[in-house]
Order: sequence, then C-alpha cells, then structure tokens
Amino acid sequence: MIRYITTRLLYAIPVLWLVVSVVFLMIHLVPGDPIAQMLGEGAAAADIEAARHAYGLDQPLGQQYVHYWRGVLHGDLGQSLRYNQPVTTLLAQRYPFTMRLTFAAMAVALVLAIPAGVRSARRRNLWDDRTIGFVSLLGLSFPNFALGPILILFFAIFLGILPVSGAGTWMHLVLPAITLGGGLAAILTRMVRTSMLEELSQDYIRTARAKGLPERTVVYKHALRNAAVPVLTVVGLQFGSLLAGAIVTETIFAWPGIGRLTVQAISNRDYYVVQGCILAIGLTYVAVNFITDFLYSLANPRIRA
Repeated sequence: MIRYITTRLLYAIPVLWLVVSVVFLMIHLVPGDPIAQMLGEGAAAADIEAARHAYGLDQPLGQQYVHYWRGVLHGDLGQSLRYNQPVTTLLAQRYPFTMRLTFAAMAVALVLAIPAGVRSARRRNLWDDRTIGFVSLLGLSFPNFALGPILILFFAIFLGILPVSGAGTWMHLVLPAITLGGGLAAILTRMVRTSMLEELSQDYIRTARAKGLPERTVVYKHALRNAAVPVLTVVGLQFGSLLAGAIVTETIFAWPGIGRLTVQAISNRDYYVVQGCILAIGLTYVAVNFITDFLYSLANPRIRA
C-alpha cells in the first residue's frame, strides 16, 4: 500500500506542475498591466515602477517562474495584488466554503441518483423508468448558468422561502447545492441504472432470490454494492467537474469560495491568486482520486485482494 501511494504521488507531481505552469504562462501573456490597474489611471510612472519592482514583476518571465516555484516549495504562494494579503490567507478563508458547497452538491446528487437509478433498473421499460429517463435527460440539458437563475426566480423571488445569495446559514447552501448537483445527479442516475441492470442479471442474484432473501436485501445489499464500483469511478471523475462548475455557481449566488475568487482574480490580473486557486483545486482533485481508490476496495473486496 505504501508503494502504491508513493507511485500515485509521483504521478501527481508532474500533473500539478504542468497545470500550474500552463496557467502561469497564459495569465502572464494576457494583455494588460495589473499594477496600472491596481493603482489607477492617474498613478505616476515612478509609483508604477516601484510597485512592479516590489512584486517582482519587473523581472524576466523565467526568473519570475523560478521565484514562484521556490516560494511554493516553502509554503509561500505570493502576495495578492488586489487584496494586499498573502494568497495562503485568502485560500484559507475561501477554501472551506468551496468544499462545503461541493460536498453538499455531491450529497444532493447521490441522494437523488441512487434511489432513482435503482428504481429505474428494477422497473425497466415501464412508465417510471421512462419518466426517470426523461427527467435525467432534462437535467443533463440544463447548464448551471441557466438552472441557477431559474431556482432564484422561483424559490427566492416568487416563493420567498430561500435567500438569494451569501453564505450566512445552511439555507443559503440549498439553492447553490441543487444548482451544482443537479447535472451530476442526472449523470449518476443513468450510471446507476446501467450498473444495476448488469448486476441484477447475474447468477448470484438469482441464487440469493432462490434462497428466499428479501428483495430489498438482494437489491441494496448485494447488487448495489457490486454496482457501486463503476459509479464510484464516475463520482471521483465528476468531483473535478463540480470544482469547475463551482466557479459559475459561486458567481451566480455570490458564494464566497475559491471559484468566485478565481473569477475576480482573473478580472484583476491578480497573478498569484489565480495560480494559488488553480494549485488548490489541483491538489483537491488528486486527493479525491486517492479517496476514490480506497473506496473501491471497500465496495468490492476482490479489488482489495
């Protein structure tokens, strides 16, 4: 196990390096001067040069790249040009909000998808199977930027039962979590249905039914456990999509997470904040892949063997 974890970590290092390096080059090649934008149009040329020197932006691009990675290895992600705070401080403030939203969206997706997928498989080609398939297709057709405003109009403005934006209480989490988890629920529902159909046709299921086991035990304890392996694969891969979708969702609902911070940093040409946010998202995605591999062994002992 130690050898396996070490190998996965070694594979993750070049991935993180490549992602952050590409972001570093792209954001530095975008036209515009972040220092001039920060100080305003009326700033004196001497003040602009002094600020550029203070942030190290007057150095050659290669030297800035080496300096940035030297800081990363020492836990220093740089100083924000916009907020005049360390990037690590900003990430520590925003990261918990993004994780709270992402896990809430994942919970919404699983709560909706597992019962719907199991019922769809058990009622194959019947009216409820077709209804669930239609609703899943509708969920796949609705992107976050369209579903979010619709939920705001109905639940926040028309009914007035949920807040529009912010992150004060758990009620502020409901609409963003549904917006972010709705599309994933549609994907997982179809995945659970496909996996369950395959498992329900296996010989061990017929044997369990012949022994007189309750249908609920056969379906949820035996079939669903083996069908969960491919579903876990999709969940692990889609976690990265949730982090990417959080950028749009957090902007719509003014949720104070890393996604909204990334959008603001890109608009302000805040180099160090953008790089820090991408690095945090990349590390999270790598960690989720580790957890997914561990859950494989819990769901199916044959993988552990």
